[in-house]
Amino acid sequence: MKKIIFLLLSIAFYNSLSAQEINIIPQPVSVKTGLSTEKFIIDKNTEIISNDSLSNSALFLQSYIQKYYDLKLRINPNSTSRKNTIKLELVKRLLKDSNEYELISNHDQTMVYANSENGLFYGIQTLIQLLPEVKSASLQVPAVHITDYPRLEYRGMHLDVSRHFFDVDFVKQYIDYLALHKMNYFHWHLTDDHGWRIEIKKYPKLTEIGAWRNGSIIGLWPGKGNENIKYQVLPTAINITPKNAVIKTDGVKHGGFYTQEQIKEVVEYAAKRYVTIIPEIEMPAHSMAVLAAYPELGTEPNKKYAVAETWGMMNKYNNVLQASDTTFKFLENVLAEVMELFPSPYIHIGGDEASKVWWKQSAASQQIMKANGLKTESELQSYFIRRIEKFVNGKGKTIIGWNEILQGGLAPNAVVMSWQGEKGGIEAAKQNHKAIMTPEDKVYFNHAQFVKEDSLTAGKPSLLADVYNYEPIPAELSAEQAKYIWGGQGCLWSEYITNPAKVQYQLFPRLDALSEILWSPKEKRNYSDFQKRLKTQFKRYDLTGITYSKRYLEN
Repeated sequence: MKKIIFLLLSIAFYNSLSAQEINIIPQPVSVKTGLSTEKFIIDKNTEIISNDSLSNSALFLQSYIQKYYDLKLRINPNSTSRKNTIKLELVKRLLKDSNEYELISNHDQTMVYANSENGLFYGIQTLIQLLPEVKSASLQVPAVHITDYPRLEYRGMHLDVSRHFFDVDFVKQYIDYLALHKMNYFHWHLTDDHGWRIEIKKYPKLTEIGAWRNGSIIGLWPGKGNENIKYQVLPTAINITPKNAVIKTDGVKHGGFYTQEQIKEVVEYAAKRYVTIIPEIEMPAHSMAVLAAYPELGTEPNKKYAVAETWGMMNKYNNVLQASDTTFKFLENVLAEVMELFPSPYIHIGGDEASKVWWKQSAASQQIMKANGLKTESELQSYFIRRIEKFVNGKGKTIIGWNEILQGGLAPNAVVMSWQGEKGGIEAAKQNHKAIMTPEDKVYFNHAQFVKEDSLTAGKPSLLADVYNYEPIPAELSAEQAKYIWGGQGCLWSEYITNPAKVQYQLFPRLDALSEILWSPKEKRNYSDFQKRLKTQFKRYDLTGITYSKRYLEN
């Protein structure tokens, strides 16, 4: 009899522990459970206590619970009750990190404290992950005490809308995905060879012409029917054979753009989720959409440029801007309008994959080099970036560029985004420049997530385990140099992503892994434990209607 009683007590104790199990992504700094066996119950009578300064967090929580659980909680800033309430409060004197929060839940009340509004918002994201993964008339929150703050300052995610356009509603949804994972930067890739996506009032042809292409290749680059087109890259020329090659596409017109009013709407939406949007305006290469609209800005002004219809390395075609005063005036006017729309202190200016061949072939380019004492085309690229940086700095903002901006000498105040491995980020940090690590082989989520993928994807696989085990601070840096590693970012390029469901499929659950390596303490990283917590996260995906590969459920 004693054995039976002991067994029953053991089962009850085990069930209690299981019920108290906390599965939060990214992993918090400290989680203490077992404070009580009684849970906090959220029902139709639960109130959110929050003053006006914290309304973003209160409204976000209220909206989330109403949307996914059909419960509308009242926000009552004047309540003094300690029963059946969710209390949000700023306590700046008690917490040290500017993004730190504490979440304490017991039978009577759930409390979220922080010393900043964005810290409080991060606490709300954790509270959301304490809620059940299925709809219910009442929601149980386990008794828990959580203390948490981020490891790295820059926690970013990118979305390319040039190759395939995504509407405002989906961009907002994408920002919500970032917010739920405590990411704080959204890198919005708005221009490229394949489409210009932002209204510029001074230059209407950018969207009248540059926002539309007449087709897209079918299948993986070089595309179905284009396999016999060959590219020979030489120091002073690029030969394409056959010379009269015509790229075969689907012939379907594709495009779209965001009006300035829509941009403002998205920026405001992101700000309420404490996400800073960094717009990218590509230069000096990746500019075929610009040149289709304004060919006089190119190195071959009499050429009939067209918005690109194929993927691949577009510098095999003449897509570079001439480094002329006319071009700089154009870019300054464009950037002036862009900077008015985006309050972000950072503007991404691209700077990548600029083939020097086109400048070599251009007499005007060579004259510009001679007039400015430039010996190489790499120095011309540096001259281009520095001149743009001077203008942007004059507006009180800082440029970010891909790691190619290191070529010919780094602009004085630039931030380097290292995508070709880690070398660029390491070099920038050693020069005392901020660096963001986004190596293609680890955190490009347009790559396959399995060795054998069931849909079109770019490049070699970027496996979930590889993402999770990536360490964004290179070991070779000294402690002082490591301070310049600002953070990390995932990238999602859309050549082979044509709809929101495919975006979700490519993004999840690798976004979860990325968020944990950027937010959580390095010493707490444990892939097996992450996989365990991910099982609960998949249930949240189901609740919120997120598409993901069911192959993750097989093991």
